[in-house]
Amino acid sequence: MILQAKNQLTLQEFLNLTTGEGDITYELVDGQAIPKMSPKKFHSKLTRALLNLIEQCCEGKGEVCPELAVALTRRGRDWMPIPDILYISNERLPLDWEQEGICSIPPDLVIEIISPGQTFGQMAAKSKDYLDAKVLRVWVVDSKARSITVFYPDAAPQTYMGEELLTDSLFEGLEFTVEQVFQKAKIPLDAE
Repeated sequence: MILQAKNQLTLQEFLNLTTGEGDITYELVDGQAIPKMSPKKFHSKLTRALLNLIEQCCEGKGEVCPELAVALTRRGRDWMPIPDILYISNERLPLDWEQEGICSIPPDLVIEIISPGQTFGQMAAKSKDYLDAKVLRVWVVDSKARSITVFYPDAAPQTYMGEELLTDSLFEGLEFTVEQVFQKAKIPLDAE
């Protein structure tokens, strides 16, 4: 269900909307309030495993948040996606950032986990939108392919699988394999 508006919603109008029924979270996309799919078991377990990895590496260096809305611009319009995980370094973190508010600046890292009904192509397009909005890095996690694809603003994406070591210049000392993430999340090899 899309919350239809006669006119395209601005970010402020979107933020002023009253909450809908149930536990539905909405993203602002092209002036419309679009429902975000509620995470399922494997998605939640992968989120927790990745969140723990990033928190360990970045302790004291910035903020790591799951499911935090971020106010960005997409194709010249207000856009408010809710990435599965985002990281903002202390260098980018505004001094007046409200702990209970939305993220008002482009994060250093956004992690999106492909949900049922989403395709890698859709996530690749969304990754480009994030990069165009000045996000420094986007990781797309594909649980079916057991892969993580890293999108860069100045280089071609790189896909990591199995025991291939994932490192990223944004995170000094961060090293792990995709298989380690899936094992930490306790997702079996034959999982769909």
